[in-house]
Amino acid sequence: MGFNPKSEIRNPQLEHITVLLRETVDLIQPRPGGVYLDGTLGGGGHAEELLRRTGPDGIVIGLDQDEGALVRAAERLSPFGTRAVVRRENFRNAAEALADLGLEAIDGAILDLGLSWFHLRTPERGFSFQTDGPLDMRMDQRTRSTAADLVNTLPRQELTRILREYGEEKKAALIAKAIEKARTRGPITSTVQLAEIVSSVFPPYPPRRIHPATLSFQALRIAVNDEMNTLAAGLEDLIRLLRPGGRIAVISFHSLEDRIVKQSFVEHAKTCICPPKFPQCRCGKRADLLIVTKRPISASEAEIASNPASRSAKLRAAEKVG
Repeated sequence: MGFNPKSEIRNPQLEHITVLLRETVDLIQPRPGGVYLDGTLGGGGHAEELLRRTGPDGIVIGLDQDEGALVRAAERLSPFGTRAVVRRENFRNAAEALADLGLEAIDGAILDLGLSWFHLRTPERGFSFQTDGPLDMRMDQRTRSTAADLVNTLPRQELTRILREYGEEKKAALIAKAIEKARTRGPITSTVQLAEIVSSVFPPYPPRRIHPATLSFQALRIAVNDEMNTLAAGLEDLIRLLRPGGRIAVISFHSLEDRIVKQSFVEHAKTCICPPKFPQCRCGKRADLLIVTKRPISASEAEIASNPASRSAKLRAAEKVG
C-alpha cells in the first residue's frame, strides 16, 4: 500500500487519515438533498464530508463488512442523525442493501479500497507481519476461510498462482515451495511465522525498500477476501445504480485494483463495438459512462508527506450518462 506499517505501530495514537479526501468528494459533486453511497466506510472520512456538503437533507449510506469499522464510523457520523445510515455489508451487495432501505438509485458512490491503519494496528486481525498474531486476514470475520486455511491446505501450484497473480511476486514458486515444506513440520498459524518462511527464500542482502513478505501478505489478503472479484462485480452494480448525472469515484492502492477500475470504466464508456467492416452499427451499444479522469489522480507531495499511506493511491471517476 505504499507505507511502512512500523511507523504506525510505533505511534498507536496515530489516527486514520482519509486519503484524497477533498479530491474525491469534489469529483462526486455532491448536491443538497442527494443520496450517496460510501461503499467502504472505513474511518468515515469521505462519508462525513459528503454529509457536510449535502445538508440539511442529503443522505449518505455507509457500507463496511468490518464490524469494528462500523462502530467507529457510526460514532463519528452520529452528529448527522438519521442522514447517516450505516450497514454491515460488502459493497458488492449494495443493490440489496439499498433495496432494504427502499432505494433503487443513488446520486453518487465512493470506494476507498485496501487496508486501513486500524487493520494493521490490530495484531489479532493478522494483516501485519510487524507484530505477531493469528494468520487471519479476514475483512469480514463472519466468513470462514482464513489465510491460515489457505497456506496450510492449498496445493503448491495454487499458492504459486495466488502469490504471482495477486502479489506480482517474482519468487512465487520458491515461496510456495517453502510454505509446502514448512507445513510438513506442523501448521503455519501466525503472521511472524509466515513472514519468516517467506523471508527465508530471499538472501539477506542487499537492503530492500520493503519487507520480503509484503507482496505475499498482500496476495493472501486479496485471496482470503476475494477482493478482485468483489471489485469487478461491485463496480457493475454501482454503475447500474447511479442516476443519470451521478458519479462514481474509486481510490485504489495497487496496480491490480487500478486495472480493474480502468477497464470497467472504459468498457462502460464504449459505444458501438461492431467490426469495422460493418457499414452501420448492428450491436446498438451505447455508452452509459463518461470518464471524468482521463488519468488517475495521485496525492500531492504535501499529502504524501503528512500521510505516507497516500503515496500509492490512484483516484479515478466517471459519470453516468443516458
